[in-house]
Amino acid sequence: MTIRDYPPATWRLLHSAPADGATNMAVDEAIMRAVTAGQVPPTLRFYAWEPACLSLGRAQSVADVNLQVLQAMGFDLVRRPTGGKAILHVDELTYSVIAPEEDPRVAGGVVESYRRLSAGLVHGLERLGVAGLVADQRTENRRPEGPVCFEVPSDYEITAGGRKLAGSAQMRARSVVLQHGALPLYGDIARICPLLAACPDPARVRARATTVEEVLGRPVIWDEAADALAAGFAEMLNLQLEPGTLTEEERAWAETLRADKHATDEWTRRV
Repeated sequence: MTIRDYPPATWRLLHSAPADGATNMAVDEAIMRAVTAGQVPPTLRFYAWEPACLSLGRAQSVADVNLQVLQAMGFDLVRRPTGGKAILHVDELTYSVIAPEEDPRVAGGVVESYRRLSAGLVHGLERLGVAGLVADQRTENRRPEGPVCFEVPSDYEITAGGRKLAGSAQMRARSVVLQHGALPLYGDIARICPLLAACPDPARVRARATTVEEVLGRPVIWDEAADALAAGFAEMLNLQLEPGTLTEEERAWAETLRADKHATDEWTRRV
């Protein structure tokens, strides 16, 4: 689909202050509730993590984590409501899209909506100057999956020069879509390796994944990346993005979801 295929729409744009992992996951889920209830418009959110945090996919075993090293590093551990493998959230821009399934930008199956939203991500990265991006193809000769999300691209995920640049995951509940993803801006992409029980080979991870700074040969700060991706989504998906804040009800839901779910061992260590 092209921009001409989408009717004009207004979405809310959120730039969240850096937060711990449990808070970030709770806020995404609170926004889902508010969109489901029709209290807020579809939302594009950008956020960061403080302290650094290792997130597990919804069905990933906590046995994949070297908990002793994670604790020694002072990093958080959370479980995402979406699928996929482990991601170390540090020195990155994270985005989330929350919209009703009836919105043509996320309608249809997971792969179809991935491809639509990827167009916005790709255009945003191109605005930063990233070249050689590929997002619209299946992954051939897939290697056996390991515990690291960025070790191997999935179908229709964004690569630069054949190396994974952005990782995304999606869930659907009560007719609302949540897709969130990580864009590493700088730093060693293999910093995750000591945090995992399998001790993945750092050289292999570096050969298969990359950062924006490595691709561009220059540093990119969070605000610059957020502005570029927002423009990419707006231009490719025919959106008017209106800056906003969480509602009081969203804040209350997020606090409850953090305390009762995302910050609990019952949820984080459930698998």
